[in-house]
Amino acid sequence: MRILHTMLRVGSLNRSLEFYTSVMGMKLLRRQDYPEGKFTLAFVGYADESESAVLELTYNWEIDSYDMGNAFGHIAIEVDDVYKAVDDIRERGGEIVREAGPMKGGTTVIAFVKDPDGYLIELLAAKGAE
Repeated sequence: MRILHTMLRVGSLNRSLEFYTSVMGMKLLRRQDYPEGKFTLAFVGYADESESAVLELTYNWEIDSYDMGNAFGHIAIEVDDVYKAVDDIRERGGEIVREAGPMKGGTTVIAFVKDPDGYLIELLAAKGAE
């Protein structure tokens, strides 16, 4: 068994695709419209779905926002250098909501970014890269 993807409902597919591809550096892997169901699915990631877990962005036509709730935590992405990733993401227009630095009560370097729909993305230093 393996994790295939995590699904996020998004209010604007174009805005989310721009964020995940241009700001976060992912690739659009596939996209499919489902006119009878009035929704579109787009899959983004850093590698092909056969090699890595990806994100499924679900856009339900005519719905432009969702309640975030309080059960979902965040998406975690490993990076070589959290400080550089934060600088790069900020330069590309991303919203940093927690600057890079050691996690509370530990030494692992982390930061948090917010996507256009309010989902949090944790940037974690790769093991040995702290």
